[in-house]
Amino acid sequence: MDSAFMRQMEGYGLTTAQIFYRLPDQPSLLQQFIWQQYDLAPDFPELAHFLDFWNSRIDGPLHSVRIAHKRLIKPAEFRAVNGVVTLH
Repeated sequence: MDSAFMRQMEGYGLTTAQIFYRLPDQPSLLQQFIWQQYDLAPDFPELAHFLDFWNSRIDGPLHSVRIAHKRLIKPAEFRAVNGVVTLH
């Protein structure tokens, strides 16, 4: 079974982070990096781990992070129907 599907069954949803950071040699310029992974809202442990890695190992200091999150697998919508229509 696909590991991405299993994570979705555990409650993970697709998370996209738009990360703006300053260039080390030109601090007045911002660069953009897009990160996408399955993560748990609202704590986002995978994103927090990645940002910790960024702060410790990458020279470009973070400016801001924008997050979008969507659970792809969720309970089906159910609507009760009162009546039956028969077509020939």
